Amino acid sequence: MAKVFIYPTTSLILSDMVSRFGHEPLGAAIGIRERIQTPGIESPPLQVTPEEPKKGLRYAAVEVPSGVRGRMAVVGPLIDQAQAAIIVNDADLAFGCMGCSRTNELVKYLVRKRGIPVLELTYPRTEEEGVTFVSSIKNFLKSLGEEKP
Repeated sequence: MAKVFIYPTTSLILSDMVSRFGHEPLGAAIGIRERIQTPGIESPPLQVTPEEPKKGLRYAAVEVPSGVRGRMAVVGPLIDQAQAAIIVNDADLAFGCMGCSRTNELVKYLVRKRGIPVLELTYPRTEEEGVTFVSSIKNFLKSLGEEKP
């Protein structure tokens, strides 16, 4: 079983597909769930402690907007854990909106820099593209479970 980082990180569709093929999806829902379930967080509904932006400094310089650092405090540790990744470019908003273009660029850069297996796809716009899209993800996830000689 591999830990697979999904992008957009809010995509429940990708998360479900990764789970169905026996792998662990790494997405924003996991990081956010941890913050919601952690007792003692004093700043609802944001669930951010004063330490979160500092954690984000590991991934983004102090000169970048605080929102980028805040997002990276959640997403960065997931990228660090990833053993593989699925990146879907030009995704429909309903597929998993990410909201911040600069964070998105940084996330993709950090994933590629890790040197892990990455499947990069374009969001499908037709039924035929949709079939190919799902098939590509299925084949990629199956290949993660295969033993290497």
